[in-house]
Amino acid sequence: MTRRYALYCVLTCAILGCSFTVSRSIVDYPILTGQALRYCLAAVALFALARRQKPRIHPSGRELVRLGLVAATGLVLFNVLLLFALRHADPAVIGTIVGVSPLLLALLGPLQERRRPEQRLPLAAAVVVGGAVLVQHNQGEHDAAGLLAAVGVLCCEAAFSLLAAPLLPRLGAVRVSAWSTALAVPMLLLALPLTGERPRVPSGGEAAAIAFLGLVLTVVAFVFWYTGVAKLGVDRAGVYLALVPVFALVTTALVDRAAPDALKVCGVLLVGAGLALTAARVKQDEWKAPRSSSAPAGSPASPGNSASSSGSLTKASTSGRPT
Repeated sequence: MTRRYALYCVLTCAILGCSFTVSRSIVDYPILTGQALRYCLAAVALFALARRQKPRIHPSGRELVRLGLVAATGLVLFNVLLLFALRHADPAVIGTIVGVSPLLLALLGPLQERRRPEQRLPLAAAVVVGGAVLVQHNQGEHDAAGLLAAVGVLCCEAAFSLLAAPLLPRLGAVRVSAWSTALAVPMLLLALPLTGERPRVPSGGEAAAIAFLGLVLTVVAFVFWYTGVAKLGVDRAGVYLALVPVFALVTTALVDRAAPDALKVCGVLLVGAGLALTAARVKQDEWKAPRSSSAPAGSPASPGNSASSSGSLTKASTSGRPT
């Protein structure tokens, strides 16, 4: 059973990694506007799915506050900080910093659940982070403001999973995804004047890309990711985020017909070694009882994050989650 939820995490990373090539078609489209359209479309689809689930559960006032924090940090602030960071640092620099997220989740996830980190997991996370850094390697220019903004992007990346995890046992992956995306839309629209962005009607190609990012990257990937987090825990699920730059590298190589260099290949192998350590631990736990943070009965069986903004980070494969 546990392997199935690990597969959900892998599929999420595959969707996100492959989405970078799609995002190229909207790299010139206003970022926050594109995100608002994407999340609006996703929210409609997700609430349609939620209505079919029995029993119907509505978030409490306290849960709505937490859902608002998920939307504000993991979806909205992530994009605003990313936009600012790109003006002060090269994508490779941002990608390297955000690539630390598996290790961060491996340490903070257990602390949030008031338990000790598993001995093998931080080591596995450190290995996959090293591999992800190699996959994204490139020298890049930056300044202090860019580095601080990149650290903020990393924190928002982690918040996407950490803040949502306690909500999953009662609400489930579909409802958490639906409410967080819906709450993100007005926040993004309110952020427009702060960035000076001017909305415009998307072209046919841009509309198709936004539809893909909204229905596949958001609806499918968010639900898969949050389902994996609910069953495996934030720490174990987070290790798989290192696969995002790997899938992005493979997809870009196939689309552009350009072979990756030796250092990037070594990074892929290192990511594989770290995931092997995690898989060994998952195999040991196959016979154990479900974790206390597992999904509720009847729950659907998601990463930060940035679809249109990820187009600016195609080379770096910055974002490690479906947001």
